[in-house]
Amino acid sequence: MRKIVTAFVIIPIAILIVMFAVANREIITVTFDPFDSKNPAFAMTMPLFMLVFVLVGLGILVGGVAAWLKQHKWRTRARRAEAEAKLLREQLDARRSHPGLPAPSEMQPTVIIPPAA
Repeated sequence: MRKIVTAFVIIPIAILIVMFAVANREIITVTFDPFDSKNPAFAMTMPLFMLVFVLVGLGILVGGVAAWLKQHKWRTRARRAEAEAKLLREQLDARRSHPGLPAPSEMQPTVIIPPAA
């Protein structure tokens, strides 16, 4: 399956990237000085395809960080649920090994998961 994905998806994308880089290899000047375009304070010269690749990479990085930050609530809830499940498993194992203990439903859990918003 992995070979099929490589053959039909990855290889054509790589060919398109190489074609884009070859077609857009003109040298451009990138500047961050909007006030003096003839003598900018900071300017870089680079091929156009390199600028596009850098900007796409930055977009992917910013999008990944934003998604990771947005999922913080769900990761926290998952950790709490795992801790409660572990506690309940331990209580159930203790109940099975010692029949005289109170039922797990009568024990108070130490971790409480808030209801979903």
